[in-house]
Amino acid sequence: MVDQNSKNRLNPEQYASLKAEIAAPYRGLRQFFYIAFGASGFLGAFVFFFQVLAGRDVESALPSLALQVAIVVLMVFLWRWEQRQQQRPESVKKP
Repeated sequence: MVDQNSKNRLNPEQYASLKAEIAAPYRGLRQFFYIAFGASGFLGAFVFFFQVLAGRDVESALPSLALQVAIVVLMVFLWRWEQRQQQRPESVKKP
């Protein structure tokens, strides 16, 4: 049996934080990558959109624009999915 001293016990906020990290490890890191890749895709889409709008090298800019937009859409989808997973009640989550 483990002796639990009052010094070794965690306060409820720390315990909840550790429990959330165990349930979904690296959530903050994943969300950082969603934001970083989404911002990169947005900037790329911005550049390629104006390149298409100007009519310069449309044959190669249009597929690149589509790819950048797809990246932004994917990152938004993953961000929302991550948020929904975080808001699910503990009793609904599967082990």
